[in-house]
Amino acid sequence: MTTEVRRLRNYINGEFRDAADGRTIDVVSPVTEEVYATSPLSGQADVDAAMEAAAAAFPAWRDTTPAERQKALLKIADAFEERAEDLIAAESENTGKPIGLTRSEEIPPMVDQIRFFAGAARLLEGRSAGEYMEGLTSIVRREPVGVCAQVAPWNYPMMMAVWKFAPALAAGNTVVIKPSDTTPASTVLMAEIMGQILPKGVFNVLCGDRDTGRAMVEHPTPAMASITGSVRAGIQVAESAAKDVKRVHLELGGKAPVVVFEDADIAKTVSGVSEAGFFNAGQDCTAATRVLVHESIHDEFVTALAKAAADTKTGQPDDEDVAYGPLNNANQLKQVSGFIERLPAHAKVEAGGHRVGDKGYFYAPTVVSGLEQDDEIIQNEVFGPVITVQSFTDEQQAVEYANGVDYALASSVWTTNHSRAMRMSKNLDFGCVWINTHIPLVAEMPHGGFKKSGYGKDLSAYGFEDYTRIKHVMTSIED
Repeated sequence: MTTEVRRLRNYINGEFRDAADGRTIDVVSPVTEEVYATSPLSGQADVDAAMEAAAAAFPAWRDTTPAERQKALLKIADAFEERAEDLIAAESENTGKPIGLTRSEEIPPMVDQIRFFAGAARLLEGRSAGEYMEGLTSIVRREPVGVCAQVAPWNYPMMMAVWKFAPALAAGNTVVIKPSDTTPASTVLMAEIMGQILPKGVFNVLCGDRDTGRAMVEHPTPAMASITGSVRAGIQVAESAAKDVKRVHLELGGKAPVVVFEDADIAKTVSGVSEAGFFNAGQDCTAATRVLVHESIHDEFVTALAKAAADTKTGQPDDEDVAYGPLNNANQLKQVSGFIERLPAHAKVEAGGHRVGDKGYFYAPTVVSGLEQDDEIIQNEVFGPVITVQSFTDEQQAVEYANGVDYALASSVWTTNHSRAMRMSKNLDFGCVWINTHIPLVAEMPHGGFKKSGYGKDLSAYGFEDYTRIKHVMTSIED
């Protein structure tokens, strides 16, 4: 039997459309390696149309009251809950993720985050108005920035789309968002759902490749460009946006250190690290994939972690026993495999280190020990189910090793010593420091990094404020 290949379409100004020139991209299942859909390969004409629609819709959306925007976002959250199974099916088809984990770990936080930003729409705080010069009153206005060009990644297509459109829409902006070329299905479905709620042109979806994203950022209409992606992509976006001084919001990956001191509970730590390292096949910018362990417990920890990896299962989306599915695409499988193939002689593969099966982009849970600070696999983001382990002698060396990479998104410390935990949280140069846990995120707290992990915050009031601009208004109060 031949699987029917579905046709996905752009969503522009309230209508589903093919690319203007009819070009398409094959969308490949990471589970079967078969084409299951085609999506538009959007060109300049499509970008122009989407930006025109968003710009035309902006004045009316900007002028809606916060209460009206809140109501719309709450309706979207409710609709996503009602269509949860459809969204889960599309996301699993996109990514190969386990259906059960997508249902429990992605839909609830997505809906919660939309509802958080719905509330944030009505809480635009600023410094108090007052007379700072005799006879004159000053006030501060917070306003939407305008049209936002947004590029979402393939590791969490639905959730990262929510992180981008929810604060933007709540603040009164209009959106043109591009999903990854390998994972467009769930974003197109979101557009179908949101199209029943939002005015035409407020939310637009453009499918395409890197050139499509580049054209969006280079377009003169957007006032802001937001991307979650690689450092290389972020640098290109920043360079392009600089030409007409666009705002830029970048989340560009990570190499999270997991610092384990000698007083940590080894069993609890191994359980937390393996779960946070292998979840979503390690395709997470905050994944617990770079473990630093005190030398006194190093060997015991590595043995326990290797066993945890051996007990971790990857497999089909409908298998309730699997911890994660395949890597997202053939290039990613090649990248992860390449890191293992290029390991230096002093490294030791304690578990995994190979592809699983001969169909689909599945990779075994992998643990590598014996590594040194300047090794490639320590310095660069693998973005796969690979956990590395290094040893350290004291707190100073732990901080040196932890901070000794170009990324600075997330980190964790595992210890029962409160003073040490507080010192480490101060000295670790990362946007997030977890203590005795790793990977939980909440809508109320900011997520974003330093250094080559980018700038700007997702989630929280800080993420909301990133989609606003500040205007000073001064008026005479004298007759």
